[in-house]
Amino acid sequence: MVVALSLVRANGQQSSPDPRAIFEAAQQALLAHDYLKAENGFREVLRIDPCSAAAYSNLGVIDMRRGRYALAVEAFQKAKQLAPQELGLDLNLGLAYYHQDDFKQAIPAFTRVINAHPEDVQARYLLGMSYFLTYDFERAVGMLEPLASREADNLDFLLALGIAYRKVQRNADARRTFEQLVRAGGDSAYLHLLMGKAHLDLYETSEAEHELERAVALDPQLHFAHFNLGVAHQTQGKLDQAAAEFRAEMRVTPEDPSSPENLGWIYLDQRQADKALGMFRQALKLDSHLPKSLEGMGKAYLQEGQPAQALPYFERAVALEPDSAKMHFQLGQTYLKTGHREKGEREIEVAGRLQAKVRKEFEETISGKLPTPKVPGEQP
Repeated sequence: MVVALSLVRANGQQSSPDPRAIFEAAQQALLAHDYLKAENGFREVLRIDPCSAAAYSNLGVIDMRRGRYALAVEAFQKAKQLAPQELGLDLNLGLAYYHQDDFKQAIPAFTRVINAHPEDVQARYLLGMSYFLTYDFERAVGMLEPLASREADNLDFLLALGIAYRKVQRNADARRTFEQLVRAGGDSAYLHLLMGKAHLDLYETSEAEHELERAVALDPQLHFAHFNLGVAHQTQGKLDQAAAEFRAEMRVTPEDPSSPENLGWIYLDQRQADKALGMFRQALKLDSHLPKSLEGMGKAYLQEGQPAQALPYFERAVALEPDSAKMHFQLGQTYLKTGHREKGEREIEVAGRLQAKVRKEFEETISGKLPTPKVPGEQP
């Protein structure tokens, strides 16, 4: 739950207008969910007193509740600079990053809360989920395991803990957790979606197909059911079936770029570069910061014999994933093809140093997708 702060300082003596009175009125508007009035009030406080951490913090709360997470991060960071001792700001900052799916940035914020208050259940839950979503399964188990009895009916939690147990070779605990997941979920479409995603994460694609086909049959409009089934088909080389599922998912979740991105890669495999370019453009229109779509654009242009057109896309992909050996190698090859010998050799050298990460990159690309796990108890 986001934490609103009380006014911590006002500039000097009472003056007209009175920042404390303005702050209190804005806080009442926030409690009444009148976000426009509250935002105007807190901005007026900051005009009078630019060093009000509480005003910045409450602007962050407003942005969080209105789904403006990037603005919330900015507001909480400013508040934290003014009140570095306030742990509520760390929790809010972590939440803003979490809602942006920026889990690597969320981890330090939640860690500061846990270090000061190990008993904080929400921070522990969110830190554990953030570890899970950044593939740090050992730490995920350490954070989530103490919450198992409390979250016995939380399907997202049970899925994450069960997969994390399997990843760290605690198979008996994983089996027990997945059995609890089935009991809690019943024969629901969402339960079969979660089980299918678990099998995908564990590279059990036949089992994943079975579960995901059941999910689609029970609820054809369930978000990401078609997508994950498409991933299962794609992993097994059933490209036409996978393409059909990605197209179905595009009708269900037209705002999500994952399906056009994956469909673009299928067209690349089928040597249909023009169709691939169309899908990658569609994905990048939805989210311009997709390294796999940028890479796909580059590879599609290379298929068409146009390395000069491919080059800026590989450069953007490397900027987004500077630790990717594959991205550096492809950029290096493209530099060589466009006559930039020195740059090409330098990129290929970087790729060689990063080669040890190739397997991790591969493991992270064959998994499916689910919505970010919800925050228990968070108020709209």
